[in-house]
Amino acid sequence: MWTTAEIPGQEGKNVIVTGANSGIGYETALALYLAGANVTLACRDQGKAEQAKANMEQRSGPGSLEIGVLDLADLDSVRLFAETYLQQHTQLDVLVNNAGVGTPPAGMTRQGWEYTFGVNFLGPFALTGRLYLLLEATPGSRVVTVSSFAYVRGVIDFDNLKSEKGYDAGREYGQNKLADLMFTIELDRRVRAQGHQVVSIAAQPGANSTEITRHSTEEQVAAMKERFGGFMEPWQGALPSLYAAVSSEATAGNLYEPHENGVKGYPAKADIQAVALDETVAKKLWNVAEEATGVVYPE
Repeated sequence: MWTTAEIPGQEGKNVIVTGANSGIGYETALALYLAGANVTLACRDQGKAEQAKANMEQRSGPGSLEIGVLDLADLDSVRLFAETYLQQHTQLDVLVNNAGVGTPPAGMTRQGWEYTFGVNFLGPFALTGRLYLLLEATPGSRVVTVSSFAYVRGVIDFDNLKSEKGYDAGREYGQNKLADLMFTIELDRRVRAQGHQVVSIAAQPGANSTEITRHSTEEQVAAMKERFGGFMEPWQGALPSLYAAVSSEATAGNLYEPHENGVKGYPAKADIQAVALDETVAKKLWNVAEEATGVVYPE
């Protein structure tokens, strides 16, 4: 049973957590701050980030906290955040690609991609790529990308990434979380092929009571709670991300999730389903992401 009590000291380490103002992102950032890390809260809303920072500082952790404005739905915002971070820091030990949206109304990113595909996948892909050289220059660095057990029902439909065929919230969510897991695995393949040292790991939090359900109806939330036997609290949903970020037992290219069928419990290595292991689809998805974002990873 792995908990935050197992987190080793993080003094001297720099960490970015996207979407750190609430839910699982907040709990991830808080735990790393309390372990001594210098944590950047990368959030879309500066006011909410400042409130989260103030709440964390009330715990008087040994680490430090700073804020960076990051809107994953706007690739220009991603670029600006990364450029600013690179100007101000000489190392990056852990990047936690946590921020994401669940099932919002239909929408488009600033660059014209289906909104959840942009926020949940293209934004993190671009952010990781723009920070990659700093990650590679930091010994022992890790990239943790948060997926969901919804990936198992996902299909990458390359002909519907700009809502050409219309929008279905559940379908798009499954697709995007599959894309996140495929990104994690493909990044690991490329890291190993190039002889680089960055560790790419995925986590999925299980069923949790967070803002991810804010676009769902009360009936939908009630049905989910009945299906999963209730929701965990965010602190426990954050454990797989934290395990992936700091545990010496967490290994590259793997997915960590709650031990009870991926829904509840404490971090455990998951059996990744075949849908996420299709290397041909993963490489095509990577090429689409490079073209969409203009971000090409170093070789």
